[in-house]
Amino acid sequence: MKKTLLALTAASALFATAAQAQSATYAIEPTHTFVTFEIDHFGTSTNRGRFDKKEGTVQFDRAGKTGKVDITIDVDSVNTGTGPFNSHLKSAEILNVAAFPTARFVSDKFVFDGDKVKEVTGQFTLMGKTHPVTLKATKFNCYQNPMLKREVCGGDFEATIKRSLWGASYGLNYGFADDMRLVIQVEAVKQ
Repeated sequence: MKKTLLALTAASALFATAAQAQSATYAIEPTHTFVTFEIDHFGTSTNRGRFDKKEGTVQFDRAGKTGKVDITIDVDSVNTGTGPFNSHLKSAEILNVAAFPTARFVSDKFVFDGDKVKEVTGQFTLMGKTHPVTLKATKFNCYQNPMLKREVCGGDFEATIKRSLWGASYGLNYGFADDMRLVIQVEAVKQ
């Protein structure tokens, strides 16, 4: 009887530990999530823009120090604040939105520093081409949202990529920079 009770106690403790380590799903909160980019313009200024429409999910297990991200970006929602520049970016000459209406970042590797996410490594697909990208966290936190009454996790992540790898080579022959700073500010709500 004593052995059975000990076995049941051990099994309960193991089950409780496993339940705590389960991954939770978080939905991207679009009003607090932005995907922006920056490209040097002849060393004088920086061209900036963002994509206004995006959706996705994050699976996060803080105790197990694992996670997954899947974010889809509506490329047609590119917004620089200038209509003619937006139209040029959407054209076949640059992002070719008619042929490639979405971009996507998919990751299943989170790197932690203590309890904080340090970086997220995954695959970024743009214009039909997929290459690895590591997004470094400049901020990361989870908190209990007082209005939603649910946990929200998020942070600021960034990487510098060679845009020509994805076929976005416009202006390189004029002297535009190939390096593009990609910044993803994300908040996701626990479901």
